[in-house]
Amino acid sequence: MNNIILVHEPIEITKLKELAEHSFSKLVKAVIDIEKEIMVIGGELHADEEELLLKNNSKQDNLWGINIYPSETKDNRIEFDSIINIRYYNKSRYIENPEIREKIIKIVNKLIID
Repeated sequence: MNNIILVHEPIEITKLKELAEHSFSKLVKAVIDIEKEIMVIGGELHADEEELLLKNNSKQDNLWGINIYPSETKDNRIEFDSIINIRYYNKSRYIENPEIREKIIKIVNKLIID
């Protein structure tokens, strides 16, 4: 799948639903840059999206992988799970720091229009 999209302006939830239908059926993978408050969606792997952000001068420490379930409500839409989240200070695929999770929620909610 080569539908990787850099999202820096709000995008309609219908676009995410279309991407989900053409990929994993229920979810869209995304990588969030918590410093620049942008995200990349539509990659087959979080690593593909991460690579795009790194090429656009994002810093590794600011990049976090999530899954977005566009058919769910805002409160249940985000899954904080990706292999790219494993670091010396984050020992699992899950984003352990609640402050980082909260930043991600705010960025995603700002960039996705219901």
